[in-house]
Amino acid sequence: GTSEWSAGDIRAAYEIADKHHLHKPVMEQPQYHMFERRKVERDYRRLYEEIGLGLTTWSPLASGLLTGKYLDGVPEDSRANLPGYEWLRATLTSGRHDDKLRKLNDVAAGLDASLAQLAIAWCAANPHVSTVITGASRVEQVQQNLQALDVLERLDDDTMAAIAEIVG
Repeated sequence: GTSEWSAGDIRAAYEIADKHHLHKPVMEQPQYHMFERRKVERDYRRLYEEIGLGLTTWSPLASGLLTGKYLDGVPEDSRANLPGYEWLRATLTSGRHDDKLRKLNDVAAGLDASLAQLAIAWCAANPHVSTVITGASRVEQVQQNLQALDVLERLDDDTMAAIAEIVG
């Protein structure tokens, strides 16, 4: 497997491995969430069919942005409040995605889910994604994240279209 490689580098590694009868890369580990889609949805498109590339994605919650918890500032107990994470705090509180987050939160509420559960389920709904790596700092977060599997079952074409309309 590879992590955060370009499509060209994956293709080159595959061809070199094939030529020398070595193990070929069969999975890539890219960042993937509603606001970071380019590699997964465009760059790797040909590799899925041509070499059977699969994905183990990370950061489905965009470092917490897709939980909605930063819409009203930085919670005291969040990672963005830790020393050394000023760079993350600036990204999470820029306000750039606030309108989209509010609309996505409405979609999640319509599914009787949290925004985080919707975001994780959305990632898992991609047929090229076999695994979504989540992070949690508390047991409750792990339990809540796992409920995204129930949300995944409720993601129909209309809901996916509504999400696509929101995120652009």
